[in-house]
Amino acid sequence: MAARPFLVVQRMGRQVRLMAERTPPHRERYVDLLRAVAITAVVIGHWLAIYVTHDGGKFQGGSILQVVPWTHPLTWLFQVMPLFFLVGGFANAASLTSHLKRGGNAVSWMLGRTARLLGPTTILLGGLAVVALTARGLGVEPALIGMAVWLASIPLWFLVIYIAVTALTPPMHAVHRRVGLVVPIILAALVGAGDLAGLVLDVPHGGQANFLFAWLAVHQLGFAWQDGRLPGRQSVALSMAAAGFIALVLLTVVGPYPVSMVGFGGEGVQNTSPPTLALLALAVTQTGVALCARGPGNRWLRRLRPWTVVVAINSVIMTLFLWHMTAAVVGVLALYGTGVMPDAAPGSAFWLLLRVPWLACLALVLTFFVVLFGGFERRAGRWASSGNTVKGGWPTALTIVGVGAVVAALLSIALVGPGEEQEPMGMPAGVLIAYFGGVAVLGFVRWRYSHPMRE
Repeated sequence: MAARPFLVVQRMGRQVRLMAERTPPHRERYVDLLRAVAITAVVIGHWLAIYVTHDGGKFQGGSILQVVPWTHPLTWLFQVMPLFFLVGGFANAASLTSHLKRGGNAVSWMLGRTARLLGPTTILLGGLAVVALTARGLGVEPALIGMAVWLASIPLWFLVIYIAVTALTPPMHAVHRRVGLVVPIILAALVGAGDLAGLVLDVPHGGQANFLFAWLAVHQLGFAWQDGRLPGRQSVALSMAAAGFIALVLLTVVGPYPVSMVGFGGEGVQNTSPPTLALLALAVTQTGVALCARGPGNRWLRRLRPWTVVVAINSVIMTLFLWHMTAAVVGVLALYGTGVMPDAAPGSAFWLLLRVPWLACLALVLTFFVVLFGGFERRAGRWASSGNTVKGGWPTALTIVGVGAVVAALLSIALVGPGEEQEPMGMPAGVLIAYFGGVAVLGFVRWRYSHPMRE
């Protein structure tokens, strides 16, 4: 039994290497590298931002950004969600175009995309509910259960936006084919209008639409990169990077926007909640830098070893992202709950030194979760590559209902604050029922209405 985890890892390693060796020559490997870098930066950034104290038998803590102002500029490096949406736009455009050429349609494409996203998400939510119920039965303090579940479910806010943007890919890609880069320009103008309404005119909920407009704008840039409307020449890339960086400095250092690209409690204006023009300036900067490094990146990825690492990360990328905050919760209990990790003043030299064992412990815990649950993610994506399509008004309506239920449920979970001690599962039961119901509807459509595509 002790050798079983090792055998699982060994088998996964062989499968990943085989996938790497069989990669089609036309695949844009650099996009996979950017996705892997983005998720890795998000995970490490979240882990580094956590500070914890354990005094009097109770955990306390928060974001290092709240108490150490010199960390704010570092968020320009670790806030890489714009890069992920850029890559998502590229991948979604390429996938949709290929799917349509093979005889599929927007509905079957969306069913395949949701299978990849919701498979690991379902495992996470089911696991959190079971653990919360078990902890409640063992007499753990309800407030602690609610806080732990809230921390573990933080990554779901991203998934809400990404699923919504993905669902809009077919119509938005059709618009892109007609007018190209006009679309992100218009969306950026709408973000500016939202900033004006919310930050200057103080209109209630004035900038909330920016959650959609801003991320759609970056996603559309990915469309333009994929079909060549965003030129990959070094001169264009350098101009984008320079223009975005200058705008970012002017908007934050000189202008009214905060320097931090990650929001935290107590901040009057945040660049991510909702997204602002400053965040779009960061997105333009990252796009320019990414395009600059495309040539060297693709040449490096022709080597089997680095490409195999990239394939390995991408094969479990949603599992890595969704479980990394759960790993942090386990790390807090293992290191601070047992007194192994001493308290240190946040931002002090001693605190910085302690980040090394902290990151090592969390990486070990996350590796365990990936070994345990990564297989579900790989299996969840098989329908998307199975060559099936779905046609008809009834399955289309069911797909819309299923996606709507899932997005609404995930949004409700993301909006719930910490300390849901009145909920046995740490989350509202009705919301969980809506989520699992939506997933069941989508699964039913895949099972009942799928047909082989023409070759």
